[in-house]
Amino acid sequence: MSDCSNECGNCGSDCGDRTAPQSFLEEANELSSVKKVIGIVSGKGGVGKSLVTSLLAVTMNRRDYSTAILDADITGPSIPKAFGLNEKAVGTEAGILTVDSKTGIRTMSVNSLLEDDTDPVVWRGPVIAGTVKQFWTDVIWGDVDFMFIDMPPGTGDVPLTVFQSLPVDGIVIVTSPQELVSMIVGKAVKMAQLMNVPILGIVENMSYFTCPDCGKQYPIFGESHIDEVANEYNIKNVSRLPINPKLAAAVDKGMIELFDGTWLDGLADFIESSLNTKLAVPYENGQIFQHFGHSEQFEIIEIEKGKVVKKDVVTPDCGGHGALAGFLAENNVSTLICGGIGGGAISALAEAGIKVVAGVSGDIDEQIDLFLTGKLQSTDEPTCDHHEHGEGHSCGEHDHNHQGGQCGSHGGGCGGGCH
Repeated sequence: MSDCSNECGNCGSDCGDRTAPQSFLEEANELSSVKKVIGIVSGKGGVGKSLVTSLLAVTMNRRDYSTAILDADITGPSIPKAFGLNEKAVGTEAGILTVDSKTGIRTMSVNSLLEDDTDPVVWRGPVIAGTVKQFWTDVIWGDVDFMFIDMPPGTGDVPLTVFQSLPVDGIVIVTSPQELVSMIVGKAVKMAQLMNVPILGIVENMSYFTCPDCGKQYPIFGESHIDEVANEYNIKNVSRLPINPKLAAAVDKGMIELFDGTWLDGLADFIESSLNTKLAVPYENGQIFQHFGHSEQFEIIEIEKGKVVKKDVVTPDCGGHGALAGFLAENNVSTLICGGIGGGAISALAEAGIKVVAGVSGDIDEQIDLFLTGKLQSTDEPTCDHHEHGEGHSCGEHDHNHQGGQCGSHGGGCGGGCH
């Protein structure tokens, strides 16, 4: 199209170059404001996923963050038991109220709705998936810094629903020390990659047993392979949980909030740092410029503890997907919020370790506020294919050229990133 503005996010034409944003994200209850959503997943059952979920929630709560647990394991709910919660959830006209633990951790589980905790949930997949979405849309979570989602094992209907319907910021994979762990973890990793969800870390549960008499550690379930698996899938944070009778007793007695241990502190440090991050937005007069590949300026926004502390408008030295991705990475940007963007650009940004939040338009400040409260409507899929036709352009071939336009004017050209 000769009159194409390349601004797919604001265009109503049904042209061949356009891919409309397809977002399945559900809006949270209007009385909820959740900053970070973290899924706890496993490739198989029985590895301690609910335990890790509980320990992380308690750890972050002890650091004075407002924490919550959404128990998405509908047919095998464990969270109320771990926290000793016998109270049932009640509803109001505004939504369902959470069931809170003794230290103030907010929870919602199907066992908080059933008349008897031992009643089986004999529901088909679509009903279970719908219930998980309702835990997000109908529950009044209030102001939450970190929400941890205890997922059912595997890569089936409910994990897919969570990844598509909730704004998941990252996942933690839980596994055990067995030979088949690499294959099982691989399935979880590949699902996360398909859904463009970052992997924050991996926890090996039942990693070892420490003899109370001599202090020696014994690998009861076999030698650990967790470091090899982490290296294979480029997972940076590795934690190990021992076989600890005190932990098991704390869960059985509903006293997990009293646990004593530092096994997950390193992972918790990394998760905590996610509230301190840098965002980038294609900038045009305070609005989100709708064509990432042709962006002349970006606003880089520094976030500390979920609040904006600094904003700068910067001009890249060079254009092109690879060069722009490299430029943003050099500025320590972790997330790009944008309008129109193609698959090639998303891949280049992913290789640079940058998450894409696409299909967003309007005033930058307003959209950042929505992002920080978990209410931004967006997608992580390509939203425009038009600029993909220009793959291979050099900087001088773009319609807008910086400081003379040619890569060569920057001392030999942007390290080859323009191509």
